[in-house]
Formats: sequence, structure tokens, C-alpha cells
Amino acid sequence: MEISFIKMHGAGNDFVVLDGRARPLGLTRDRIRWLADRRLGIGCDQLISLEPGTDGSEVFMRIHNPDGSEAGACGNATRCVATLIGRELRRGEVIIGTISGDLPSSILDDGRVTVDLGAPRLGWSDVPLAMALDTLHLPLAEGAVADPAACSMGNPHATFFVPTVEGLDVERLGPRFERDALFPDRANIGFAQILSPDRIRLRVWERGAGLTLACGSGACATLVNAVRRGLADRRAELLLDGGTLTIEWREADGHVLMTGPAETSFIGMIDLDASHSAIGLAA
Repeated sequence: MEISFIKMHGAGNDFVVLDGRARPLGLTRDRIRWLADRRLGIGCDQLISLEPGTDGSEVFMRIHNPDGSEAGACGNATRCVATLIGRELRRGEVIIGTISGDLPSSILDDGRVTVDLGAPRLGWSDVPLAMALDTLHLPLAEGAVADPAACSMGNPHATFFVPTVEGLDVERLGPRFERDALFPDRANIGFAQILSPDRIRLRVWERGAGLTLACGSGACATLVNAVRRGLADRRAELLLDGGTLTIEWREADGHVLMTGPAETSFIGMIDLDASHSAIGLAA
């Protein structure tokens, strides 16, 4: 089955977007892994498939990790999809449905997009954790990297606050903490350096995807956890490897707003049936 795709990115966090609103795409775990593979397929941090919108949303966005698992939320992907749907409908306000809830999105005059990711969930069972613990201080440590805070932004996040992220072995520490027994659903792991109350340097190891250039929900979780620790203002610039996101934890209703870019890299066609031979070669 030959279908079209759009390659997009938000601050370097890249996605392959497939439109399945008119017909099912037949995405299997193997096909997802192949499409996300940067040598055998198109290559991306996450594969995004679009489905018809549900009550209250213009489109439903399903988020697939490169290992074939499904993510609950992705702020950068939401901005990209909001840009596509906004252009399609010629509207500046759209609502993107996800398995974690509906995400109202606004396309700004400068092309950036603001997404309302709702209120963070702070209870231990909301993250979730494997046992009842104070989510502001988790008993996790490896050397000086210790004492993270956790919350859910539609998916589980833990944030370590460190003196500097430069030189930190994120590719070793990330998977070690992602799969810790404390996280029954695994977790996204952030390593944050507070530069000032309104500027935070951040690197994120995403569950099922690895180290990415930017993680929107991770940036939101980092600001929430930093505010809870008394380390940051309620609005700050999050400096990630691929660019800068503006995050605000609104006091009035507790919602977290994320503003950042959404860019189209290229469009193309791909034969989904070709995945079988590629998978065979990879094996």
C-alpha cells in the first residue's frame, strides 16, 4: 500500500505523520519500527498516525515510539499536527485528540504554536509509581545524580536537577532510570540545569525513543517540578538541544501551556508493503 507522508519537527524533535482518516493504515509493530528506522525506513523520533476526530476534537493523533510502543502525549508532535490541521481548516484554533485527552492549540501569527496540555498530575498513582511515595522526592540515585521529582503530563516524567548537563552521560543514565522498577510503565527522564528562575537547560531521555533533541511534555514536566521545588518562576524558557520552548504553568487554572515552533522538513510517498523485505534484511 503506497501512501503519502509528511516529515516534520518541533525544535528538532522529528516525526513522520501519516493520515489514516480516510482508511486504516494497517500499522503493525514491525511496520512502525521500520518506518521510524533512520537507515531502513524514513526515520523519526515518533511516528504519528491521524484518525478521525472524536467529540470535541478536529483530529485524533496517535503517537508511536520507534520501538513500536504507544506514547500518551507529545507536545512537539501536537504543535506539528495543529499546524497541519489549522492550514487544512484555515483556522487558528484547533483541538487535537490523544489517548491522554484533548489538547487545545493556537497557531500564532509568527508560526509558533501554543498547546494547552492541561493540569499536571502529581499523585504517585497518577505518574504512576510502583508504590506510594512523595513525588517531589524519589529515592533514585546514581552518584551525584539523585533525588528526582516526578509528575505526569499525560505520560510519566521524572526530573533530576543537576549542577550542569554538559558532560552528563545521559545515554547511560537515561535507560537505567527509564526502566527502574519504581516506574511500572517506564518513564521519560529529564536532566535539568537551572540557569535562572526563568531559564532552564534541559536534556531528556524519552521512553521508547531514547535521547531526542527536544521533548515538549518533558519541558512541561520540568517546569512543573522546578516550580514545586521552588527553583523556577511559573513561566520560563526551556533550552533543549534542538531549540527553545516557552513553558507556563498557569496559576489561575493549573494548566500548562507550551509555545514553540513547528516545521515541515519534506513530504514523500512510501510503500508500506516494502516493510516486509526491509524487516527481513534487518533480522
